[in-house]
Amino acid sequence: MDEKSLEIFTDGGASGNPGPAGIGVVIKNGTKTVFEISESIGETTNNVAEYKAVIAALEQAIRQGAEKVFINTDSELVYYQLTGRYKVKNESLLVLVKQVRLLSGQIKSVEMRCIPREQNAHADRLAKQAIEKIKKQSLGNEFELKNVQQAKVVASKSIFGEESPSSAG
Repeated sequence: MDEKSLEIFTDGGASGNPGPAGIGVVIKNGTKTVFEISESIGETTNNVAEYKAVIAALEQAIRQGAEKVFINTDSELVYYQLTGRYKVKNESLLVLVKQVRLLSGQIKSVEMRCIPREQNAHADRLAKQAIEKIKKQSLGNEFELKNVQQAKVVASKSIFGEESPSSAG
């Protein structure tokens, strides 16, 4: 592959559907990985996450000045919708399909491939790392909220002079 050609592997996923979601993107020039994305994207569906991974990949390919891009995905839905075999019925996905097409138009050549999940392990791992990151942040926020609520309960008991169970006679 020449320096203006990139091979890209994309994956997106959600823990629950919808649920905390992340994307993973691996961009290669030849055998060398030149860029990776592992990004939490909030709460959404698996399909939206798959599309957002393709969008992030195309945006990065444009920034890198790519003229020829091979996008590999293990999502049959994304592949068949973008290649025209499946009709896009979901309005939120239709918006994302239009965005993919708009970005693809800024690159001389974009080719989509549907690959087996095993060949997409690196992008899959990056997407899962992003999901775990957002889940840990959510757990941290829940822990902080629980501690604040417990502190308010303790404070309200002391303000109103309620006896604690240990001092009751």
